Amino acid sequence: MLQRYPKQEIPLEMRKIGTFLLIFFFLLYACGGSSKTRREDKALSLEEHFQLGYKAAERGNLQEAEREFKKVIKLDPKNARAHVNLGIVYGRMGKGDEEIREYKKALRLDPALTEAHFHLGIAYSERGEYQEAISHYKKALQSNPAYVEAYNNLGNIYLKQGKMEEALAHYKRAIEVKPDYARGYFNLANLYRPRGEIEQAIPYYQKALEINPQYGEAHRHLAYLYYQKGEYSSAIHHADLAGKWGALLDAQFLELLKVHR
Repeated sequence: MLQRYPKQEIPLEMRKIGTFLLIFFFLLYACGGSSKTRREDKALSLEEHFQLGYKAAERGNLQEAEREFKKVIKLDPKNARAHVNLGIVYGRMGKGDEEIREYKKALRLDPALTEAHFHLGIAYSERGEYQEAISHYKKALQSNPAYVEAYNNLGNIYLKQGKMEEALAHYKRAIEVKPDYARGYFNLANLYRPRGEIEQAIPYYQKALEINPQYGEAHRHLAYLYYQKGEYSSAIHHADLAGKWGALLDAQFLELLKVHR
């Protein structure tokens, strides 16, 4: 299954093709057909188009990915996951209406399909339709209580709504489900930092970096926080690593750091 995250969360992560195809083959062989040969021919053709679509999306060739997933749907109109993948492609193209339409088609075919609910949550959240987003994230969690990204994204919505306790609970649930979930620790730190709770924020940024030392945004925030604390060597250390891993620092802040180098 392709994957996409809310636009503000980069880089986009993709699941491995092998896992995706394994899930898909299970669906294929559960389908009926007029003969074994036809089923095998159809499966081979579907596999080919799925691989082409997935690889095209990985390369960023979204038009080609769109064509290939449409071919899958033409061959197998009841393939809910193909509709989800096509929806994800539309989401990356910025075609929000088409994206939502495909997820809804997937849910008409399989009302409990976790990925369709999850990606509808993303699509509605990006439109600011938070109640719809919350509803679909919760439905994703009903079918898969270990869907860590759904907990995380619910936390993001509650944070935007100023519901700090709900946000905190969902971020903590995310790291309970997946203790090596770096983004969950990062978001917990981001919850405390704007409130001036520096001592609560720093350990969560550090934990995120323990898991992913190349997390540039975590380095960036630690650089600012250590500077506020007067720990200039630590601020410089994290500022350098933030730049190394692609996180931009304010030019004025970098000038201030020069005094302490």
